[in-house]
Amino acid sequence: MTLPPYAARRCWHAAINPLHATIYFSPDLGTEFAALGVTHRVAVNLASRSAALGAVGPGAVTATFYNYRHDYVTAHLPAVWDTITPEQALAARLRAADATLRRLLGPEAIASPELAEAADLALRATEGCIRSGRTLYAAHADLPVPEEPHLRLWHATTLLREHRGDGHVAALLLTGLDPVEALVSHSATGRGMTPKWDKAIRGWEQADLDAAAHRLRERGVLDADGDLTDEGAALRERLEAETDRLDAAPYEHLGADGLARLHELGGGFVRRAVGAGAFPGDLTGKG
Repeated sequence: MTLPPYAARRCWHAAINPLHATIYFSPDLGTEFAALGVTHRVAVNLASRSAALGAVGPGAVTATFYNYRHDYVTAHLPAVWDTITPEQALAARLRAADATLRRLLGPEAIASPELAEAADLALRATEGCIRSGRTLYAAHADLPVPEEPHLRLWHATTLLREHRGDGHVAALLLTGLDPVEALVSHSATGRGMTPKWDKAIRGWEQADLDAAAHRLRERGVLDADGDLTDEGAALRERLEAETDRLDAAPYEHLGADGLARLHELGGGFVRRAVGAGAFPGDLTGKG
């Protein structure tokens, strides 16, 4: 890689993924789906993210999402497609993204040349993404690019988010962390979702989290207090480093200067969104 160490990872965490993820905690998403007859929060979440794949069943979604409990998925898929089509779900999600970003960022930021510049930079990065072996990214890459700058930016961050996510799944398999172990060990870093949200969003029960923590303690990944051991911290860093390697292409394509500018601009919009209440205060941490 020709980029500064960790530059792409830091940009993704600070300026790319959070912009995309505003949709998952937005009341606008629920409003749009409720108007189409889908009111269950989990069904909304699953349908909105998987719609790019088409009307697929629970097996494909569990496989590509990786860290959702399978029976949590089967409770809503494929049944949700009896109520709405994937095309309707995608259109509803884009309307929700529009409303969410307008509310969180405000009209001045939405109309700013800086936002348009960030959208152009993020879209330029997506030119370096790779379809092969990237199921969720490739499905979203087939969608049209919106015209309005804030939606272009959201679309680009979605592509970059799913591109890294697909690579991260491959890295998890190589690292030997199953879906629940991945969540529990990430929570132990203090940067992952809290157990409350692992249960609410991913469908796991406390017994699942406890069993995964027990397995991780036996492997020397967690200590008796549930914190990462030195070995566990090293394992998580190997995981992130492998994910970085698999996700390098778009940021190498953008270049160091472009990446730094995207980090600066996108990070500013993320801070504005966070300040406007984009995410629950108890979303991340050890719990």
